[in-house]
Amino acid sequence: MELKSHEIHTKAIAGDDEAFLEMMQLHKESLLRTALAFLQNEEDAVEALQEVTYRAYKNITSVKEARFVKTWLIRIMMNYCQDQLKHRKRFTIEDTWIEREGLEDRSYLEMREALSTLSAEEQQLIYLKYFQEVKIKEIAESENIPEGTVKSRLHKTLRTLRAYFNDKGGSDYV
Repeated sequence: MELKSHEIHTKAIAGDDEAFLEMMQLHKESLLRTALAFLQNEEDAVEALQEVTYRAYKNITSVKEARFVKTWLIRIMMNYCQDQLKHRKRFTIEDTWIEREGLEDRSYLEMREALSTLSAEEQQLIYLKYFQEVKIKEIAESENIPEGTVKSRLHKTLRTLRAYFNDKGGSDYV
């Protein structure tokens, strides 16, 4: 599958429209999960997927290496979602979404609150590393920075989250 997705990515970058559609189908689930994690609303997530598909189509030829396509798409999605959240002016959680997904768990809400205190860059780093399981090496390569820089930023961000939970007297997540 890895080889097939690399081939699809390469063709999409080269301008093959069919391969582009295949690529979007291949990453649709990850992109929707990302949108739901940020926007907390299924309808908004579907709209985000449509917008990201358009943006990706417009800019696919800017991708330098096929192996970074998934990370590139997720980053476009995260940027779009964060723009949408800024437009809303504040972070809100839809009770109906939480109930529908069975996420009434208080620890989930505490974690969302903690993540919302981080900068956009810190949220993206945490999301890529822990929610999308992107390797530090891949993050470093896609950002064009040393792996050590990614590790130190990750360490600093986790320390910030730890401090947040210690100040709140909450659960020990990190």
